[in-house]
Amino acid sequence: MTDTELATLGGGCFWCIEAPMKELVGVESVTSGYAGGHVENPTYEQVCEGTTGHAEVVQVAFDPDRITFEELLEVFFAIHDPTTEDRQGPDVGSQYRSAVFYHSEEQRETVERLVAEMNESGVYDDDIVTEVAPLDTFYEAEEYHQDYYEKNPDKPYCAVQIPPKLEKVREKFAGKVRGVN
Repeated sequence: MTDTELATLGGGCFWCIEAPMKELVGVESVTSGYAGGHVENPTYEQVCEGTTGHAEVVQVAFDPDRITFEELLEVFFAIHDPTTEDRQGPDVGSQYRSAVFYHSEEQRETVERLVAEMNESGVYDDDIVTEVAPLDTFYEAEEYHQDYYEKNPDKPYCAVQIPPKLEKVREKFAGKVRGVN
């Protein structure tokens, strides 16, 4: 039996990454939080001001026997635009940047290889600008941010932004989604 591994990913608003990741077989938990900044114990309000250096991220605990880090990355890159700097859809600022905060050299090598392959293959019209950096500290977001979409599916932002991402994951990665065969 393998130990659970962690992946820390930022691709805009953490609610938009949390919901699709929770659908994947092998994902044990998804925690919204902050990483990549210089302020200790930042609050959501501080991060939203864009002055802490943090990105909104999710920390995904996963079973590598059921889903690999590379498979998580494939989903991650499919559900956000990694070619826009400091922006995802209506969310603008460094806190919404595309980022992978790696937990090991193996993760760093995997993400760098995958990004190079995607850039070479022309999957996107523009080059990928995803930040790839070691995880220093992960700060868990406030409780009301956890499982946000599950608790607030009818909030206008959620109702517009998240369903297309869920649909894309269910179609493109059907073999890796819970309850979809």
